[in-house]
This record gives sequence, C-alpha cells and structure tokens, in this order.
Amino acid sequence: MTDVSPITTPTRLTARALIVGERIDTAGLERPDMVSSLPLAFRVGERGMVALFRFGVAVMVGLTPLGDDETAVLEIAPDSDEQKSSSGPIQIKNLSPARFLVIADALAKTVALARDEREVNAVFDVIEPFAAKLAATGRPPFRRREMLKLIGQALLAQHRVSGRVAVEEKPDALWDHPELERLYARLADEYELGERADVLKRKLDVIGDTAQALTDIIDADRATRLEAAIVILIVLELIAAIVQIALALHGR
Repeated sequence: MTDVSPITTPTRLTARALIVGERIDTAGLERPDMVSSLPLAFRVGERGMVALFRFGVAVMVGLTPLGDDETAVLEIAPDSDEQKSSSGPIQIKNLSPARFLVIADALAKTVALARDEREVNAVFDVIEPFAAKLAATGRPPFRRREMLKLIGQALLAQHRVSGRVAVEEKPDALWDHPELERLYARLADEYELGERADVLKRKLDVIGDTAQALTDIIDADRATRLEAAIVILIVLELIAAIVQIALALHGR
C-alpha cells in the first residue's frame, strides 16, 4: 500500500454509499495506489477515495453522485473531537485512509442492512397473512405448490442475508488505529447497526421457523394421504375377499 498523507484542510466532503450488486469480487483489482486491501480502497484524484466491500457496496468520498442509497457529510477540522450528531456532519480531524475506512465501513453496513431489511420484509409480507389464516381456520390456506414457493422464498432470504454482512465485526483499520474506536462507536450508534442487526436476526429466525413449520405441514399432509391410501387398499382387499367368499358359497 502507498503511504499517503491525510487531508487536513478544514472543508466539507460528501461520503456516498451505493449498492452495486450482491457481491463484489475484488480479486485482481489491486492497484499500486490502494490504501487498503480489505476492503479494497484507493484514492481517486486529489480528494476522492473509494472503498469496495465484498458484500456488494461501494463507498465514495469527494466524487460525483451516482444515485446513492446513503450519504453523509464529512466536516474536516483539525480541532474537532470527531463527533457525529443526528442533524450535523461527521466531524473528523482529517481524511486519513484509516478514518475513511472506518466511515466507509459504517456506511456500507447501513446500506447493506437496508437491502437485507427490504428482502426480509418482503417475505414477511407473505408470511403474515398466511399465519393469520392458519390461526383462524386451523388449515393452511395454500396448496402444496404455493406452500413450497413460500418455503423457497423463506430459505432464499435466510441464505442471502444470514452470512452476507458481519455487522458485529469491527473494521480492520481499528487494529492499527485504536484511537478511532470512539469514532466508529459513534457511527455505529448513529446508524443503529447493532440494534438493526439484532432485529434482522430475529426475523431470520422466524423465517427459518416458518419454513420448518411449512415443511412439517407438508410432511403431515403427505403422511395423512398415505395412511388414507393404505386404509382404502385394506378396505378394497376386504371387499374383494368378501366377494370371493360370497361367490364360493353361491357356487355350492
């Protein structure tokens, strides 16, 4: 990585986070002027910086807007105490690579959480009326194929979301710059990263339990039908045996 000096002139820049896909494969994208390899981050021009996160988010500072999902104003002032208020900019002493990576990590996680929340809520929009009808009638309102589709949606959401973003993990930059712990803690608190991750986890647990419950319903329905088929076969065999006995007695 190249050794670059931080920007210290008091100014304001806009940090922008954008979802660009499900995953970003950064292998082979390394460049001589990068300031970090994980996430891949590098400078663009005199003031611009870009960080690419493997879970599909790009964070940019000092670049042209591209239809962002999340923005934050950075106020660079050497005498600031690096606080973040809900109505004001993020105050930082300078735009060093380490500070950029800490801010980029928080912004990337908040837009990734928003994407995951949308996906999970879409599944909940289907599960809730299903559960309401099941509670009211005691019978599943869907046919087997529709139930299988719902199971597929639930499992897909659980698979795509559960291992995508490790919100609890702190950025690697804090290992070398523990003095930025307070800045990251304030950002995590401002964007409610921990609380949102907990809510998302609980919803994923509900989705997983729902998929399991639907699977049990299908298995129980299949077992009931199998038992009914066996009973019918036994009845048919008894009828056939009775007919044969009747014919034999009549033949005498």
